[in-house]
Amino acid sequence: MTRKKILGSHVKRLLSGVSDHGKKHLTEVETDLIQTELLLEEAIDKLTSSFMAIHTAVGAQQDTINLLLAGGTPSAEDGARLGGMSDEIGAHVNTAITSMQFQDMTSQLIDRTLKRVTGLREFLGTLGSHGADIVPEAGSEEIVELLGKVSMALAIQSLELRSVLRKAVNQQHLESGDIELF
Repeated sequence: MTRKKILGSHVKRLLSGVSDHGKKHLTEVETDLIQTELLLEEAIDKLTSSFMAIHTAVGAQQDTINLLLAGGTPSAEDGARLGGMSDEIGAHVNTAITSMQFQDMTSQLIDRTLKRVTGLREFLGTLGSHGADIVPEAGSEEIVELLGKVSMALAIQSLELRSVLRKAVNQQHLESGDIELF
């Protein structure tokens, strides 16, 4: 093989290999992120269950209050339980709100990461498709020209990807205050 054919063959193999390898890994990352999001949704379902438990506790508390308002006398056990319920319910509500804020911010991070993964996959796809255009018989000038086109296309894609991604992750769905992460 001549020097030109060797150069073209190596560049083609390199670009195609980087593209294939990168796309496979990014697809796995994307799958993991989607599974993570499903797990977070399950966590929210569990929070909902916690809120229902809180509702049940508040209902029991209200029953004791209604007994008092009706002139009845609660048992010593009812009195002790009533005394500790407010603090317990408050702690559960605070924990649930904090968890929901975490889920909101995590969802934003996952969404941003999925956009990044999709952009990187497209980035690597561009690298692979341009690499396929290099033939082993191509001259050094042709290879240099093609690599220049690849570099320009990748630079444009990189800027486009950067413009869609935000740096900060903000709390968006709760009225209990604002939190900014990153």
